[in-house]
Amino acid sequence: QVQLVESGGGSVQAGGSLRLSCTASGDTYITYSMGWFRQAPGKEREGVAAVSSAGYTGYGDSVKGRFTISRDNAKNTLYLQMNSLRPEDTALYYCAADPTSFVGWAPLAPGFYKYWGQGTQVTVAS
Repeated sequence: QVQLVESGGGSVQAGGSLRLSCTASGDTYITYSMGWFRQAPGKEREGVAAVSSAGYTGYGDSVKGRFTISRDNAKNTLYLQMNSLRPEDTALYYCAADPTSFVGWAPLAPGFYKYWGQGTQVTVAS
C-alpha cells in the first residue's frame, strides 16, 4: 500500500496561484495512478485532475485551462499547479492513489482510488 501526504494549501486572493504537492511512500509510486480531488462544505467530493501511471491526464470541466497536474516519479511526488484561482475553488483538496494502470484514460471518480491523504485546505478570497 501507499501513504500520501499533501502540502501547499493556503489562502490566496482571487486570480492568484498555488501549487499543491503530494508525497507518496510505502510502495512503488511509479506504478500507481494518481488524482487530486476536492470537497467543499456541504458538497460531494469531486475529481479535479488525474494522471495514470502511463501518463494519461484528465481534468474536471471547471478547472480545465487553469490547473495542471504533473508527477515526478523520481521524487515520488504529485503536483497540482492552480492558476487563476476563484472563490469557488475553495475546498479541502485530497490526493489519491490506486495501483490500477488505467490504459488511455485517468479517472476522476473518487471510487476508482483506493488510498487517500488527509487533505490540505485551499481558501480563495474574492
